[in-house]
This record gives sequence, structure tokens and C-alpha cells, in this order.
Amino acid sequence: MEQSAPMRRTPLAPAEALSAPRSPLTSDGPGTPGAAVPSSALLQGRKTVHIEHNGALYQLRATKFGKLILTK
Repeated sequence: MEQSAPMRRTPLAPAEALSAPRSPLTSDGPGTPGAAVPSSALLQGRKTVHIEHNGALYQLRATKFGKLILTK
């Protein structure tokens, strides 16, 4: 089995950098869709990223098949 090179760790961008610009998909009202954020903006070349939401820590993981898995 071929070994892959170790992943280089880079700091995550500040939350302001992840804010999507206002677009037709952006919504401030209830029941309407929000802006789409590319997974690459969240993962930034990593396979996993931790997300804090309402005091709980979640892990977003990209699989080798290109799927995303969010776990608590």
C-alpha cells in the first residue's frame, strides 16, 4: 500500500474570511435558503475540521469518496 505524505497544517482563516458575499441565495428571512459556502472554504485542504456550534463541538470530515460526514 502506498504511503501518502503527511498533511501540512495551516492555520484556519478567520470567520470573517468565510463570510459569503451577499447574493441572491443570501436570505435574512425564516424559511428561505442561505448562501452556499464551498466545502473547500471550510476544509482549507484538510480532511477534517472542528466546528463549534451552540456550545457543542462537531467534526466535519471529507471521505476519500468525496462525501462529507458531520459528527458530534
